[in-house]
Formats: sequence, C-alpha cells, structure tokens
Amino acid sequence: MTAKLHRLPNGLTVAIDPMPGVETLAVGLYADVGSRSEPAHLTGLAHMVEHMVFKGAGERSARAIAEAAEDVGGQLNAWTSRDTTVFHARLLPDDLALGVGLIADLVRAPHFSAEELEREKQVVLAELGESRDTPDDIIFDHLSAAAYQGQTYGRPVLGDETSIAAIDVAALRRWLEEQYRPAGLILAAAGKVDEDALLRLAESRFGDLEAGRPPVFEPARFTSGVVTDARRFDQVHIAFAHPGVDQRHDDVYALNLFASAVGGGMSSRLFQEVREERGLAYSIYAWSAASADTGQLGVYCAAAKAEAPRAFALSREVLTRSAEDLNETELQRAKAQAKAGLLMGLESVQSRCDHLARQVQVQGRIVPVAETVAQIDAVDLAQARQAGATALSGGLATASVGGKLARVA
Repeated sequence: MTAKLHRLPNGLTVAIDPMPGVETLAVGLYADVGSRSEPAHLTGLAHMVEHMVFKGAGERSARAIAEAAEDVGGQLNAWTSRDTTVFHARLLPDDLALGVGLIADLVRAPHFSAEELEREKQVVLAELGESRDTPDDIIFDHLSAAAYQGQTYGRPVLGDETSIAAIDVAALRRWLEEQYRPAGLILAAAGKVDEDALLRLAESRFGDLEAGRPPVFEPARFTSGVVTDARRFDQVHIAFAHPGVDQRHDDVYALNLFASAVGGGMSSRLFQEVREERGLAYSIYAWSAASADTGQLGVYCAAAKAEAPRAFALSREVLTRSAEDLNETELQRAKAQAKAGLLMGLESVQSRCDHLARQVQVQGRIVPVAETVAQIDAVDLAQARQAGATALSGGLATASVGGKLARVA
C-alpha cells in the first residue's frame, strides 16, 4: 500500500501511511512551530502550552483525558522542540475517532484555568531543575546558547524561572490562536488506518479552522561562543559544534554520513581513538543535526577531569583528520548504518508516523523510501570529506559542564 497526501481547503495537510500486517496505529498532529517562535520574555511558552492542554479540554477533565485513552489500551502524549510541537496517540484501529477527537480537543478546546496554570508551573520548574542536574542533558542547552547567541534558536525549550513566572492564561490562548494555523499543521497517521475515515475526521475536527500560516520565526545564524557551567560533577561533560547545513541543503546526507563515520558507533574513529585506544572518555559520539534554516556538526564526550583537556583536543583532531583521509570502508559502514536505521525505524507505527510527518514538513511531499536510500548511496567519498571540511572551516561553539572551559579548551 502507498502513503497518501491530502490537503483540506483551509490548508491543513493529512498524511496517511497504511502498513499491511500490523494491528495498531499511530496518529498525531504535527505543528510547524516550537520554542524558537516565542517572545523573549515568555521563553518556555510553547512547552507550557503542551503541558496545559492536558489539564482539561473539551468536555473532559485532566483525569478524564487520561482515562479516555487508557480505557481502550491507548497512549496519548506530546513533545516540544525548537521547531515543532507534536500531540500523538497510539491506539487500536477501532479507536481512531477517539484519538483524533482527543488531539483536536487538546489544541482547539483547552480549559486553561489560571489555578491549574500556577500548579503546572511548579511541575515545569521541577522538570527544569531535573534537566539542570543532568549534565548530559543541560549541556545541549548550553551549546545552543553558545552557537546561537542572543537568538530565539539559542534559548532553552523549557524556559527559565523568570519567563515561566511571566506566562499567564492570555499568553497560552494567544499562542494557540496565532501559531496553530492550518497551513502549518499536519495530521498524520500510520499503521492499520482507514484513509476515508481519517479524512472525514480531519474535516470534521479541523476543517473549520481559519485558513493561514503561523507567523514567520526569526532566522537562525550560527555564532562562535563558549558557555561554561563550572558546577562540580564527577566528570567534565564537553560538547562542541561547527555550523552544518539546513535540512533542505544538497549536502545534508553527505554531512550526516561524515558525522556517522567519524563518531556514530563503537567502530567509529572517535570511539576507537578517544575511548578504546587511549581511555580518555567513557561516552563519546558525533552528530549532524539539521532544521529549517540551520544545522550543526557536533561532538559530545564525558571524561574524567584530568583527561578532559586531552579528550577535547583529540576529538577536534580526529574530526580535522577525517575531513582529509576518511576512507571508503568507513563511508560504506556509515551508509549501512544509515539505511538500516531508516528501515528498522519504519517497522514501528509511531516512528513511521513521525517520519511521514517530517517528510511533509521538510519536503512538502512524501518521499519514497527507495529515493532516500538512493540519496544515501549516491554520496561519494569526496562529497563526505568536503561536507566535513566545509563545516570545520566555519565557527566553533563550545560548552562544558563540570569544569571551567578554559581548562578544557
């Protein structure tokens, strides 16, 4: 069966990917908006909205929302990033209408009680505190702040104490009214899903939304910077990044493969040279991340304080050397990992649903798996090396947790 794409008259996209042989489905509403669209004094607003809609929506209380999903063995959840907010459900096929109805109520008819908001602020503050106490979590907020200084993209998704305190019910309502516009929304489903039924539900629950796109967000510009969190931890956690490419760039696959070859697994250069051969770090990996208008090539490692300077220096050396002498065996291994990861992920209805929505957000269409595999296979050694070299020739943003950066940079 083939994935299908439909658009309602108001601009909302409906994407459907039936999967023969499965007995469940995943459905989600993917909003093309996240924390980067927030005003500076209300950082954390998108995430707070995600929390607050579950406190009561439509004719249901918070408890009734949870029970409605769990009474039929389903799961209902949400997440927020810098670019995207998602409300999703895992269900049995007969409960598709329930899932779409719950999601529609969350974003279209939340109660937004001032009393509940004050209680939920304490929950979010606890989540913020937990994140700050987790070095391998908070370091990526620090890295974003270093890489995108003074920009919306560099602010933490969770916000901070001052901005969270400033959020009121009016701000919550204004956010949904201004940001959740049909042309920026995708209702996606994968698994044992009936196409006609989903289209009817989309029209009945979202068809009357006023047409329009969400407001344009501030463009991101990679900057060089340093953020140091010198609190005492058992290890020093280090992350650094160079400017990468956006998700529509011709080199996105080449840079992904370069990052994977250099630090994507236990056979990678970073793991072998930094951890296995020299024992300088317990955890180390490289990544390439791409969003609508920016990207990063980065490395994370956690090392003992005494070894952190050497681990950092060697990691940078390995990247530089790899841009010159990455070999064909390493590239082919990275390609195999990329293709296997893609195909294995598509065996899960939730991953398939997420993948489907992301394709539509990025490409505006459903990209056949064979086309993606062909794009991976088409990257040659010269392209992978050049993508790495281009990234490394840009700026450098660095963050550390557990030690002064001057001692590891």
